[in-house]
Amino acid sequence: MRTLITGGLVVTAAEEMTADVLIEDQRIVALAATGSAAAGSWQAETVIDATGRYVLPGGVDAHTHMQLPFGGTSASDTFETGTRAAAWGGTTTIVDFAVQSMGGSLREGLDAWHAKAEGNCAIDYGFHTIVSDVNDAVLKEMELLTASGESTSFKLFMAYPGVFYSDDGKILRAMQRGAASGGLIMMHAENGPAIDVLVAQALTAGHTDPRYHGEVRRELLEAEATHRAIKLAQVAGAPLYVVHVSAASALAELATARDQGLPVFGETCPQYLFLSTDNLAERGADGFEGAKYVCSTPLRPREHQAELWRGLRTNDLQVVSTDHCPFCFVGQKELGRGDFSKIPNGLPGVENRMDLLHQAVVEGRISRRRWVEIACATPARMFGLYPRKGTIAPGADADVVIYDPGAEQVLSAATHHMNVDYSAYEGKRVTGQVRTVLSRGAVVLDDGRWLGRAGHGRFLTRATCQYL
Repeated sequence: MRTLITGGLVVTAAEEMTADVLIEDQRIVALAATGSAAAGSWQAETVIDATGRYVLPGGVDAHTHMQLPFGGTSASDTFETGTRAAAWGGTTTIVDFAVQSMGGSLREGLDAWHAKAEGNCAIDYGFHTIVSDVNDAVLKEMELLTASGESTSFKLFMAYPGVFYSDDGKILRAMQRGAASGGLIMMHAENGPAIDVLVAQALTAGHTDPRYHGEVRRELLEAEATHRAIKLAQVAGAPLYVVHVSAASALAELATARDQGLPVFGETCPQYLFLSTDNLAERGADGFEGAKYVCSTPLRPREHQAELWRGLRTNDLQVVSTDHCPFCFVGQKELGRGDFSKIPNGLPGVENRMDLLHQAVVEGRISRRRWVEIACATPARMFGLYPRKGTIAPGADADVVIYDPGAEQVLSAATHHMNVDYSAYEGKRVTGQVRTVLSRGAVVLDDGRWLGRAGHGRFLTRATCQYL
């Protein structure tokens, strides 16, 4: 079967052109300027008219947590519901996190996540590995997983003592192994032991409301941990990718390292670009509304947003992912009534990312090409999926989004497809909306009709980081 997409403005990280796109056998086989002799000679069983719309590579969300057990509950999106919602929002690839249990192996964690995802995903997916327990056997597993391509990136935590936390010695050993084998170390950079002291002190003082979650997870403790992670990576001679950067001072640490020529990279998320501590302080009818916005790293005061946008423009931040980890307000976030430390950490957002970033294009914060770069091309390159994913070019998978830049919509839990009972962006008006989505050439969404299916998505083996 051949599919022809005609007349749209093809936007990639590198260029924009009004072009026709020819798809065959799940891949893009050719591009040609609309109206050219080459394009005019093409025949296809399915023709999609994209006149007046953008033709984009499918989004790559390199940071999601489907069905993640956390805080006595589990993220409310399954791989089935979460990947379907991603496609509704123009994302056609996710990279989720398989979790090593303390005392267990990386293999056991990956097997558990494969069992959750296989046969359930509507779009293609891969796995990073969360390393909770660094030891000789685990270091060898890191090497083997990198060589096989099953998992070429490994996340460590400087936060959550007793759960995911690794001390500096363990982090250094993992970084050394990554430097030797090509695996990319991803870092949750917050000083967990210090945060735990502040949490205990806040609760003792009777400070239990959701807003204190942001107050105890101090900006300086994110900046300190970011600096320390950079220096440990420098000692190990390893590249470093810092996840969910939320604070201007942490970004400054990344910028300084990059100015020194170090292979240090940073990711931020829509919640840090569009939400703030004002949301955490919301009380609502029952005084607990701010719980909806509890995530880690936490939301920061609004003045940080300008610096994060600047970091995206200057390439001190390279990627916008979602850290999608939804918990329903009723029955899940409510676990933390009377004790903010028991509120499950995480926000929904996998469906909103592409639209929110297009709103930034409309507002002049970033260009169209930079939108595609930070949401599609760079995450694919960073995690070994380019040019199969993240671009529109001959040979690439036919993951294509036809996007209406003039459509207007209001983000709301009443209309989203994520399996969660609230929207973090409830009532926000944005310009731009996905109209048609192709995943490996199959139309999975068309003009408000879901045509996809669970099990269409395939597991992706990955190369090592292509961004170095």
